[in-house]
Amino acid sequence: MTWTEVRRRIPNALTIARFAAIPVFAWLYVRAGDGPAWGAGIFFAAAAFTDQLDGYLARRWRVESSFGKVADPLADRLMIGTAVVLLWLTGRIPLVAALVILARDLVLILGYKLVAPSGYQLEVTFLGKLATWILYAALGFVLITEEDTGWPLVLLWIGIGLAIAAAAQYVLRARSVLGRS
Repeated sequence: MTWTEVRRRIPNALTIARFAAIPVFAWLYVRAGDGPAWGAGIFFAAAAFTDQLDGYLARRWRVESSFGKVADPLADRLMIGTAVVLLWLTGRIPLVAALVILARDLVLILGYKLVAPSGYQLEVTFLGKLATWILYAALGFVLITEEDTGWPLVLLWIGIGLAIAAAAQYVLRARSVLGRS
């Protein structure tokens, strides 16, 4: 296998690794019990890092793929969604925050499934990336801090606000592109 072939596979391998990391993350969180879940937090941070790394490498090496354009954001949504559900179930984040994050992600996933057959290509925006970074950071901080620590929840609400704005941006862009077709 040539170096070019290896480079073509690395970003997608990182994305697939993020899918595989989800049950391990959940197990680490449940195993931690009450209080800070450092193992799960570190694992979650590693997933966030690979999210940035796979996209950077794909663009840098010019090996972006249709699979990566769909699987990368899906892996993010599933990792973040898993963290949200676990943190809500254990009382670490409020129900309304969990519902907003999960509803936004469901709308984006189902919405993309509806518009993709029309030829719409999802292009992640800076606002979408920023929202994901802040959500990853906020959830990671909730994972590793004591239950009554307030500042990670403030950061979480900022991430939620940005995520909603990014979702609106994606919807408006899809309407604009599909309206021209």
